[in-house]
Amino acid sequence: MKKLLALLLVVAMLFTFAACGSAKTGSDADTDAKELTVGFIFLHDEQSTYDKNFMDAAKAACEAMNVKYVQKTQIPESKDCYDAAVELIEVNGCDIIFADSFGHESFLIDAAKKYPDVQFCHATGTQAHTAGVKNFHNAFASIYEGRYLAGVAAGMKLNEMIEAGKITADKAKMGYVGAFTFAEVISGYTSFYLGAKSVCPSVKMDVKFTGSWYDEQKEKEAAQALISGGCVLISQHADSMGAPTACETAGVPNVSYNGSTVAACPNTFIVSSRIDWTPYFKYMIECVEKGEAIATDWTGTIETGSVVLTDINTKAAAAGTAEKIAEVKAKLLDGSIKVFDTANWTEKGVKLTSYKADVDTDANFEKDTEVIEDGVFYESKHRSAPYFDIQIDGITLLDTNFG
Repeated sequence: MKKLLALLLVVAMLFTFAACGSAKTGSDADTDAKELTVGFIFLHDEQSTYDKNFMDAAKAACEAMNVKYVQKTQIPESKDCYDAAVELIEVNGCDIIFADSFGHESFLIDAAKKYPDVQFCHATGTQAHTAGVKNFHNAFASIYEGRYLAGVAAGMKLNEMIEAGKITADKAKMGYVGAFTFAEVISGYTSFYLGAKSVCPSVKMDVKFTGSWYDEQKEKEAAQALISGGCVLISQHADSMGAPTACETAGVPNVSYNGSTVAACPNTFIVSSRIDWTPYFKYMIECVEKGEAIATDWTGTIETGSVVLTDINTKAAAAGTAEKIAEVKAKLLDGSIKVFDTANWTEKGVKLTSYKADVDTDANFEKDTEVIEDGVFYESKHRSAPYFDIQIDGITLLDTNFG
């Protein structure tokens, strides 16, 4: 009997040892689990200030969240976007696909329909809230607030030039290089102008369009034409260094977009507004990791850290710019300043009390949503992508090139 009990004890010990030896530690289990992978589709490469801004955020977010990421660059707004998404899923095993350009949207929606278990996120798009595709999401930010702040810096510079006798108040004219006559560009240059006007009431602005998001030569030529036309400060919604370098050569102050150009333009760069996409990328990754739904239409703000300014170049900026921007930013945050307050602008001499914008995407591009409430045009309230498309007084369009 003792021998039998001893034998049973040995067998039990061997079984326990085997069971313990085959169990995985927490780190082993994590290693065997499928690692989350994010795929990024970029319109251009790092030479584009627009795309580089996304690339930097993608790297920062994915490294912070400890997930793998794969990126594809130079993907045009065509079926190439769909093909890139398919490759990222089937070859690279991506769980999330993100594309950064407006024209990518319809192709990304097609891919989302084919791969319902993959999450698709898209910047600047308009269709997610009406498309009914559960795994397709739009995101943008209230960048008009950042452009307003950059406009304040521009207005401060104009005031400095007036006070120094370099120009008279009636010559306080800015130039703006825009890509397309889309609402996103209109919203951007209007908010920039209104920021400048809030501190320099006599300011006017001319706008030239290039018909391209990225064309260094066209952007340079547009800036040069604006300067030749009497513009004493230039800003832009285009993605190359064309306009900033034209300003540096001519000695004309410049407010950039999507990142600092101080290295190339140390004498003329003042400040730049940009969307920091890092908070959104972290958010979408966290949602997938937790099995939670990603918002259909997400809007980043100053509060979320999504709307930011670069450091101010004190060599080019007017004295007191940092302090003034801090003051105005605080008022944007507490709501005492509204960028598109209708008390501060007119259309053909008339203050608007009502306006319907094309918010719900459809084939007819109908004005479908009332967007003025209590004397304020509310951008980003009904959709993350901009829909402000009013041509306000004080801004002159020198062309309307769609490309």
